[in-house]
Amino acid sequence: MSTPQHLKYSATHQWARRENDGTVSVGITDHAQEMLGDVVFVDSPAPGSKITQGRECGVIESVKAASDIFAPVSGEVIAVNAELADAPEKVNEDAYSAWMFRVKPDDPAQLESLLDAAAYQKVADAEKA
Repeated sequence: MSTPQHLKYSATHQWARRENDGTVSVGITDHAQEMLGDVVFVDSPAPGSKITQGRECGVIESVKAASDIFAPVSGEVIAVNAELADAPEKVNEDAYSAWMFRVKPDDPAQLESLLDAAAYQKVADAEKA
């Protein structure tokens, strides 16, 4: 399982990456996609919708189960990754390239309240135990 050092993580298995324009890209972690198995559908929040940190904002479905996607930061969704509509398996191929949506954060400091790679790795390892 890979856990890139430059990303922030939620205990609910989302990753967040601050982009150069101040927006935040969001996806699920490698650990999450491994647990889900073959991803068959991604339902991201619609552009223009407001999301709240820690609250459900989408769903990802696999051949095994459906799982909620939780917002790592509050803000307005400004884009969704349209590629995932036709090729949701991209999440399994590279979870850290397959961003699901981008958010203009209400409070950019919320990103700093998320877990760093080492802390997230402990969460993932505890689930495997």
